[in-house]
Amino acid sequence: MTKVTKKRKSISILLVEDSPVHAFLTRETLALSEKTSYVISTVIDGVNALSYLYRINGYEHAPKPDLIFLDLNLPRMHGFAFLSRIKKDAELKTIPVCILTSSEARTDIKKAKALNADCYLIKPLNLEKFETTFSGIIANLLQ
Repeated sequence: MTKVTKKRKSISILLVEDSPVHAFLTRETLALSEKTSYVISTVIDGVNALSYLYRINGYEHAPKPDLIFLDLNLPRMHGFAFLSRIKKDAELKTIPVCILTSSEARTDIKKAKALNADCYLIKPLNLEKFETTFSGIIANLLQ
């Protein structure tokens, strides 16, 4: 008798995060999934994220992400400027964008909503809380 295993779906994620610690926690949390595998590409600022999405400046072979996790406080281009730019682009605006930030400011939450962010998550500070935060969020965004 041959054992049949269900192949895990692979989801491409662009993580726009300048903190190595937060990038690590995000990657580790996603690696724990038993149902889905993730291909995670990380860039450290909005300028590189745009290069990635437009496949220029060394990112010519980058896959189109299924989902973008976006920090707000980034060097060279703030997360809101990046979000505004991609949500105006017909080719990119359909990619779900989840703000993943330490800011709990109501003004930031309102601005993210006004710019059509798909969700707004406050960054947890440890792996256990990251797991709880991510539980179900990707499935909801990619339905």
